[in-house]
Amino acid sequence: MADADYEILDSRFRRCINTTGKVEKLYEGCRWAEGPAYQPAWRSLVWSDIPNDRILRYDEASGTVGVFRYPAGYTNGNTVDRQGRLVTCEHGGRRVSRTEHDGVVVTLADRHEGKRLNSPNDVVVKSDDTVWFTDPAYGIESDYEGHLAEPEIGGCHVYRLDPASGDLRAVATDFARPNGIAFSPDEDLLYVADTGATHAEDGPRHLRRFAVGEGGTLTGGEVFAVCTAGLFDGFRLDVGGRLWVSAADGVHCYDPDGTLLGKVKVPEVVANVEFGGGPKRNYLYICGTTSLYGVKVMVNGAKRL
Repeated sequence: MADADYEILDSRFRRCINTTGKVEKLYEGCRWAEGPAYQPAWRSLVWSDIPNDRILRYDEASGTVGVFRYPAGYTNGNTVDRQGRLVTCEHGGRRVSRTEHDGVVVTLADRHEGKRLNSPNDVVVKSDDTVWFTDPAYGIESDYEGHLAEPEIGGCHVYRLDPASGDLRAVATDFARPNGIAFSPDEDLLYVADTGATHAEDGPRHLRRFAVGEGGTLTGGEVFAVCTAGLFDGFRLDVGGRLWVSAADGVHCYDPDGTLLGKVKVPEVVANVEFGGGPKRNYLYICGTTSLYGVKVMVNGAKRL
């Protein structure tokens, strides 16, 4: 069944949305909107406009948008750590950086075993303060959203960084193009998207799921879901463990059992999503190709532990 802004594929999806709630366009004028991150203390969302080399900021109270950072190092994914600091993937600097409370930007990781990273794409911070990120090569394959360069590592991997020790480890090395990344609410599971179909017609367009063990070891890695419209990119989870995943026709909502429950329909290709809306975290921000959208939902975004 389809409503104007929703496609209901499983009756359980009705408990997640209000079908009278409309998808709102909050801002337009981006070239490729990506990497939304919400800070409850600011009541603000920041997101990347990669080809325009800027980070934008949406003020939830006033509804206004301004430039948060320009130039921005061709940033892609962003997240906020437990101390309220912005952690960012930069294509331009080929690094993961952190913005301190005084505004100083520091490098967390830019090399692995002496070789420069490709172009970090998406990032999440675990409750033990370790930083997990994906490193495909999109940002060095042209000058459109980074700087054209030769890869040094020879692969596209998923990494775990311990900022306290500086230890950076590749925890998954069998991806074609690892992209979006997020933990389950209890952090026992790690989900990672693979968008390898951008480089091979029969390449991966799926989400994989790993079990997280002691010391950040990963096991499993089975395919959790295959995208039915374009490619999966960024995603977030709600408190019930459901995944809200970007796709070509909107946002796909998956139950933890792997069932595609339904879709939030968006008129542009979606790159990433984030839960906001104050302490309830029941407003879903959506980065479409040129625009920022939002819709109030009936679930709450998972909080950082």
